Amino acid sequence: MISLFFLFSAARASALELKPYKDDLFAYPATLSSTDKGAYTVIDYREMRDINARDEVPEKRVHAQYTDTGVRKVQQDLLLKTDAGDVRHVAVGKTEGAGIIVLYLHGQGGSRKQGVDDFTFGGNFNRIKNLMAGNGGLYLSPDFTDFGDKGAAQVAALIGHYAEASPDAKIFVACGSMGGALCWKLAGRNDTGRRINGLLLLGSLWDDSFLSSPAYRRHVPVFFGQGSKDPVFPVEKQEAFFRSIIANSKAYSYPTRFVRFETGTHGTPIRMVDWRETLNWMLSKAP
Repeated sequence: MISLFFLFSAARASALELKPYKDDLFAYPATLSSTDKGAYTVIDYREMRDINARDEVPEKRVHAQYTDTGVRKVQQDLLLKTDAGDVRHVAVGKTEGAGIIVLYLHGQGGSRKQGVDDFTFGGNFNRIKNLMAGNGGLYLSPDFTDFGDKGAAQVAALIGHYAEASPDAKIFVACGSMGGALCWKLAGRNDTGRRINGLLLLGSLWDDSFLSSPAYRRHVPVFFGQGSKDPVFPVEKQEAFFRSIIANSKAYSYPTRFVRFETGTHGTPIRMVDWRETLNWMLSKAP
């Protein structure tokens, strides 16, 4: 019994934890309220402070202290040929032997370039790039044909390719806006649903089919970030879906979190999500 406990403790101690990177600049503003044992949190978001004061040119170029473009040295624009079609994608970090892989799937009208733009969204994409590069990880921002089955097949092929090159990596998929349709499709597929280790829905949508998916059965952690004034996907509907996950798993505490950015709009969660805090939580809960 003692030896088993030692092995379990050693395994937990050796689990990957992302090192700090500009934490003081990217930490959440004040917490207005918190319920569900911290699983649901309301954050004090203010446009004047969190966009106008943070950006040199509002919504176009963040102030210099938020970024480090040296990470571009390990950034590549690549093409992967798959049975589902060619997948153009940007890769940042270790394309082989990575300990963690994070994908960002853009929304309607976006492209692979959005997820690697160093200066928009308050420099938050530059931060995730640096977090992956600095922690032996890989960050991927792909193009895909659509938000349906073909797009899901392309992203699944991309995940499969890099998972084979980094067999020990934990894999997390972040989906912005309509990209969430792909998050839920990946969760429901037999291949990716059994392979991914966490989902981040950023100003995105809901899908009840998740509750019968392979990813749900594995207790894959799910993070929701939503602006309270999102005009595209109403916060009340995403909150209701979050609570349905909790209600559906009464026998155990499903690993899910919801961060509501008070007064935030559609793009707020992409700008404001604390990548390091969220991914470290997911790493601690990942199957």
